[in-house]
Amino acid sequence: MGEKDLESLCGGLPQELCEQLVREQQLIKIRLEKRKFGKEVTIIEGIDEKDVDVKKLASQLKTKLATGGTVKNGKIELQGDHRSVLKDILIELGFPPDNIVVLS
Repeated sequence: MGEKDLESLCGGLPQELCEQLVREQQLIKIRLEKRKFGKEVTIIEGIDEKDVDVKKLASQLKTKLATGGTVKNGKIELQGDHRSVLKDILIELGFPPDNIVVLS
């Protein structure tokens, strides 16, 4: 997100504080989807592409989880069922725990 965009959103607040406020307004949903041949895919949605580099985040998650995945339509898709550990990893990366919902 550019500095001018942050300034218009936060009205002169420091950039770090503004980024924290923007992250706190996002509701992130983690869910599991079954695909062809019984394959499971973990879907992460609700991350605002304007505020967070979704491709970079997906790359970090794939590395931490040692799995494959992709970004499609603003959603991160990871191969396998990673719902149990994804919330902790997202919290570690700076997302507020109250805004992360794991759907079963």
